[in-house]
Amino acid sequence: MSTADRIEKARLHYERAVFGGDHGGLSTADAELDAVEADLTLARGRITHARYLADRVEDPAELGLFERAAELYRRAGDPRGEGEALFCIGCFHQVVRDDHDTAVPLLEASLALAEEAGDLRTASYALRHLGIADHVAGRLDRARARLEESVRLRRGLGFTAGVAANLVGLAYVAAAQSRREDALALLREAGELATAAEALAIVRQVEEAAARL
Repeated sequence: MSTADRIEKARLHYERAVFGGDHGGLSTADAELDAVEADLTLARGRITHARYLADRVEDPAELGLFERAAELYRRAGDPRGEGEALFCIGCFHQVVRDDHDTAVPLLEASLALAEEAGDLRTASYALRHLGIADHVAGRLDRARARLEESVRLRRGLGFTAGVAANLVGLAYVAAAQSRREDALALLREAGELATAAEALAIVRQVEEAAARL
């Protein structure tokens, strides 16, 4: 449901209460507005995270925004939104704090909620970052399996830039497994997809990975 639809539903519950004396929908209106606030809070947190990726300076507000969004989605009974917010919390701990031990349970919870809600995009993100954690921990077969599943989901969604990003990750796994030819093939495809999607940040990742192999 869109933000505009949620606000409109809350307005209708207000009018029913004020003009019709029907106060039964006010709790529902609260839940709808919690979800609206959660949408905005999550979006603001994502912009804050994107800024971190650009300048690598942690914003002390970022984690609080994601945690607030998760709380509001939970209160609103929105597992899809909660799964998105939990992913962002896990990603924060992994990417900003380099704390995989804290991140992994959050990413696993995000994946479970995303699968329950049929949210394949968030599931693909959770799988990607769980795969990254496996790679860091030296669990290369598991990292490969999770990244390949994320690729499968992203191909189905037409999320080309996301596929390219995962192929870079798979190339690093392949290199760590002494599969250099596989790694180079993965990077070639990643470069083609990233270029087609105008994902210039991923193109740079491809170039950096190729220089290391």
